[in-house]
Amino acid sequence: MNKNVRRSMITYLILFALIIGVVSLIQSSSQNVDLSYTEAAFEKDMKAEAVTGIYVQQNAEIPTGTVELTMKNHSVVRFFVSDVNAFQQLYNDLVEQYDLEVEFQMSDVVRPSFLEKMLPYLLGFVAIVVIFIMFAGMQSAGSGGGTMMNFGRSRARMISDADNEITFDDVAGLREEKEDLEEVVDFLKNPSKYVELGARIPKGILLVGPPGTGKTLLAKAVAGEAHVPFFTISGSDFVEMFVGVGASRVRDLFAEAKQNSPCIIFIDEIDAVARRRGSGLGGGHDEREQTLNQMLVEMDGFTVNEGIIVLAATNRVDILDPAILRPGRFDRKIAVGKPDVKGREDILKVHTKNKSLSDEVDLGEIARTTAGFAGADLENLMNESAINAAKSDRKFIIKEDIDKAFIKVGIGTERKSRVVPESERRITAYHESGHAILFHVLEGTGPVYAVSIIPTGQGAAGYTMPLPENDNVFNTKNKILQDIKVSLGGRIAEEMIMDDITTGAYQDIKEATKAARAMVVEYGMSEKLGLINYETDNEAETFVGRDIGHQRMLGEKTAAAIDKEVKRIIDECYVQAKAVLEENIEILHKCAARLLEKERIDREEFESLFEA
Repeated sequence: MNKNVRRSMITYLILFALIIGVVSLIQSSSQNVDLSYTEAAFEKDMKAEAVTGIYVQQNAEIPTGTVELTMKNHSVVRFFVSDVNAFQQLYNDLVEQYDLEVEFQMSDVVRPSFLEKMLPYLLGFVAIVVIFIMFAGMQSAGSGGGTMMNFGRSRARMISDADNEITFDDVAGLREEKEDLEEVVDFLKNPSKYVELGARIPKGILLVGPPGTGKTLLAKAVAGEAHVPFFTISGSDFVEMFVGVGASRVRDLFAEAKQNSPCIIFIDEIDAVARRRGSGLGGGHDEREQTLNQMLVEMDGFTVNEGIIVLAATNRVDILDPAILRPGRFDRKIAVGKPDVKGREDILKVHTKNKSLSDEVDLGEIARTTAGFAGADLENLMNESAINAAKSDRKFIIKEDIDKAFIKVGIGTERKSRVVPESERRITAYHESGHAILFHVLEGTGPVYAVSIIPTGQGAAGYTMPLPENDNVFNTKNKILQDIKVSLGGRIAEEMIMDDITTGAYQDIKEATKAARAMVVEYGMSEKLGLINYETDNEAETFVGRDIGHQRMLGEKTAAAIDKEVKRIIDECYVQAKAVLEENIEILHKCAARLLEKERIDREEFESLFEA
């Protein structure tokens, strides 16, 4: 509960308490009965001729009543009597005994009407209803409409044309993707020319790609270019613990979209609700599947949703239900991949538009050295660079700021304050030197960007950071073998120099084994086992679109042959990598010594070791 809701609740409670207090005060003041006034005091005042008038009001519970005395000093005294008749007899006796002239009046018993009897109950009922409505309204405001009465309402947020200022000019590095979506924008602007030719615009467009590539930004740009309402919702917003809520929210979303058509519905992370049906342990009729069924009907069922285009984004298209991927629902799938070098340069220009750069910063060079970076990675790189510049009290970003950010984003924050024993520093120096030399000597592995023995935030004792110069579309057999040799370089250097080996090569050995097994099992790169894919779904996650049970596809002899072939590849790479390091043993010692002296060396300083 936020502060505004809490403050409103306290205000209403105080107001209600004040109303009750005022009503009670009025009631008490209207009665104002003196409980200390007794029969003896009445006889005393009558004898002293202090009483000038008596008014007796009989209660409905006969013979009780209330007596009101008007005194000579114009004051009024009220008191209860248990027997009105006995009090009247006492009055008659006192008047006769002391020869008094005091006016006496007695009212008849007042019988309240039915309305008067029911009025307090009606007022109380109305007050309870009003309080309930106020609290319900405050709870709805505090939970974003998530009360019991609003469970079935859609949680989609509508962004109007005036609120959406993002256009295709704000999306860089996705030229082909924008061209595919321009057809949708043109249809929303000029639908008549398509209808006249009998063309049907795609009902749904699925944006597929790894995280951070700009799928959500593309959807916003489509709405901004088309100047139509834009409904945005996450796939997880549909599903609740109550059965039927998700399907109700889907119906409400499309009903609201029909009222604002033409429009765009954007469902982010659609895999949360559109996973393959009948998978996992949940059975075939759970809440998520009911929600998916309703979405299938709304997108392409008996009802016609003209002018409604559904955009969805996911990075797990492999687990989506086939029914939602067929033409008529998601007719078009647009792959939003990581940008190439030209795209990265365009993205960097967008993210540095409001940042001051020094003359030495070359965005083209940064784009060439950030192969594999997505748009979000590049934005994070420049943001970290700006933070580094601000920490150094500079008004502009220099190349050193970007270099530090590059290492922080790619490897992790360096822990320079960590105290490392000299023996471990020496082991780490030779370990990283072994990696770096193989990176430099082996063909196709790329130059070295930096070598360091400074511990990082990811738990590594040091790092060797390569610098890919090309955007490779696929890997070759030779490239994979070279990568395996580089991974084994650290352990080989430890064995050559030290009397013992460490656990520092754990991750390297794991990556090398994974790559060798993929060559044999997935890529068909083994001469002994041939062009057969031995991959099974046993490693697929059970609860993200696959069944829990799998049939074993490999025999015992085949599995043993695979293990033998993987070991052969690793052993051959080990021998070849060791031979390279033995040929460059002097450079290995120089590099380790330089690292022990400076802790980190860059590309130029590392390559100078081979020139000496």
